[in-house]
Amino acid sequence: MSCTTILVGKSASNDRSTMIARTDDGQFDVKKLVVVNPERQPRKYKSVISHLEIELPDNPMRYTACPSVDKANGVWAATGINVANVGMTATETITSNPRVLAADPMVEYREAKGRAKAAPGGIGEEDIVVLVLPYIHSAREGVERLGALLERYGTYESNGIAFNDENEIWWMETIGGHHWMARRVPDDVCVVNPNQFGMDAFDLEDAFGPRRDHLCSADLREFIDENNLDLNQNGAFNPRDVFGSHTPRDHVYNTPRAWYMLRCLAPYSRRWDGDNAEYTPESDNLPWALVPDRKVTAEDVKHILSSHYQGTPYNPYSSQDTGKRCMYRSIGINRTGVTSICQIRSGVPEAIRGIEWIGFGSTAFDAMLPVYTNVSRMPKYLSDVALDVSTDNFYWGSRLLGALADHSYAACIQHIERYQDAVAGKGRRLILEYDRRMAASGDFSLAAEANEALADMARVQTIDTLNKVLLESSKDMKNGYNRKDN
Repeated sequence: MSCTTILVGKSASNDRSTMIARTDDGQFDVKKLVVVNPERQPRKYKSVISHLEIELPDNPMRYTACPSVDKANGVWAATGINVANVGMTATETITSNPRVLAADPMVEYREAKGRAKAAPGGIGEEDIVVLVLPYIHSAREGVERLGALLERYGTYESNGIAFNDENEIWWMETIGGHHWMARRVPDDVCVVNPNQFGMDAFDLEDAFGPRRDHLCSADLREFIDENNLDLNQNGAFNPRDVFGSHTPRDHVYNTPRAWYMLRCLAPYSRRWDGDNAEYTPESDNLPWALVPDRKVTAEDVKHILSSHYQGTPYNPYSSQDTGKRCMYRSIGINRTGVTSICQIRSGVPEAIRGIEWIGFGSTAFDAMLPVYTNVSRMPKYLSDVALDVSTDNFYWGSRLLGALADHSYAACIQHIERYQDAVAGKGRRLILEYDRRMAASGDFSLAAEANEALADMARVQTIDTLNKVLLESSKDMKNGYNRKDN
């Protein structure tokens, strides 16, 4: 699935939280935010796409998820945080190359044909959150559990997966059908990943030695050697060159997004524009991670994931005809289903460390609402979503805002920006208020009350903005005339 990921280490964030965030860019998938309690977690899982059956442990934890409302293609839980305060986002579809796929083909479902029986495929984005998140107590455990599943069952697609806990973030990328590698994200950096194999460095000595910051499939070294995959010179090991891609399609669809995200994170210390630019939108050597020029907030992450090349010639909403508008694929696009920031905080009681910032629809026009994750249910405004259009939930309200505002961008963007700031500001205020109340009283059941207050606030702000945007878009209809009948 076409997505965009950003990871923020605890020393790179403004409040020493870890953040993993991703846009889930399907084909206008209708999504919702729910809590999966242990009694609702299956003990035998069957994938819709690959027809694979997997026995699951008997001790699942409660976790949040953003499943598809239409279950025709499976759950597609996307992202969530469990009660052990471990976050997960799965998955960022990434690229590979023919050499890798020839050596370790994808494990695809095969229908029965003639005398040949049907054969199940591997695991994929449909399945991964459900198979992993309820059973892990740290980000590292997430990598280890998913790695074991990949080695046993394989996968039918190339994916990147992020895990975070209070102290660490781990990024994991699949390699062919059964192989994988993962790195612990340094605390002081941010990572960007836009539908490409991302890691540009990996310490094989650590992965096959102390395993402090690098993990990988057990035979990865032999896999590389036996298939002549290492293209690196002078002893350096760049996994992006070995396992990834550098194609003209990447230069339109993937690398420009990485360039713009890095440009937002380090606008002063690097040169991103002009004749002497260190990097361009089509550079193949863009860094996977860098130290940001200043501390990064959840609002910064939201802004980056909402971007469409503002301040550059590539902005599709620019009023100037630069000749380059719509040249590159934006981060904030029309078909996003859900965007989530899984934030695991420090300095607050363990019961309320997990905050999930949630937004639906196109990120250029949606608002991100923070909610507590250690609850037994989510407010109906977030969880009670059907396939029919409605203004009674956050998903469809957000979708309507985007469709209307895009039509009359210049007139509507002021209302959208005020809406986004209002939801973030009022949301933060409610989180601060309830943090204090729960820390003072020790009554962490108030998190459910806080979420209802947050949802009520989002409903009021969304309807108010819909009223304004609908009026502006109505004024801009093609059948409007200046002459009036009264």
